[in-house]
Amino acid sequence: MPGPDYGALGATLKSVRVLQACCLIAIIGMTANFISMIVSSSQTPPSELVGTLSITCIAVLYCVITFILFLDSTLPFLINTAIDSLLLIALTVIAVAVGRPLSYLNCQSIGTADDMGSAYDFTMSLGDSLNQSGSQLDYNTWVGMTQSTCLEMKSIWGLSIALCVLFALSSICSVCLWRRKPAAASKDIEG
Repeated sequence: MPGPDYGALGATLKSVRVLQACCLIAIIGMTANFISMIVSSSQTPPSELVGTLSITCIAVLYCVITFILFLDSTLPFLINTAIDSLLLIALTVIAVAVGRPLSYLNCQSIGTADDMGSAYDFTMSLGDSLNQSGSQLDYNTWVGMTQSTCLEMKSIWGLSIALCVLFALSSICSVCLWRRKPAAASKDIEG
């Protein structure tokens, strides 16, 4: 079933929703893996990761529901615009919170020979905090632990930024479709 014909705006909204769902599912997978690893080591995960997982789970559910409603021609575009805008704000907060320490971090230099002095200091300070079972793991320290952690967190950060652009685009498409839909309905009544 191809869905309703809303022209280029409708096609854009459908493709943006698919891209949003793909980005959100990727973020959920990586974030859930990190939280699982942290919890299995008897630590409390950073609030940045818990917040990211919570918002993205809600957002992916929202994307699926609105995609289905769009295909059935029952999507309320004005409400869709408002919720897309709220998710844009939430994802902007996630991008800032996740990206704050990452913007200064060079993942390629983690674990290299010229970084060994600071790596030893880092490992010793991290070991002190990890020796306390159930303690809160500091996000700023945790993202610099390993090169793979750093790279995966930068991936989450990049996908969050991409989601900000996608939700801004879907908000714009939704408001344009909302403005266009009543005009199309009045033409059908007159014609």
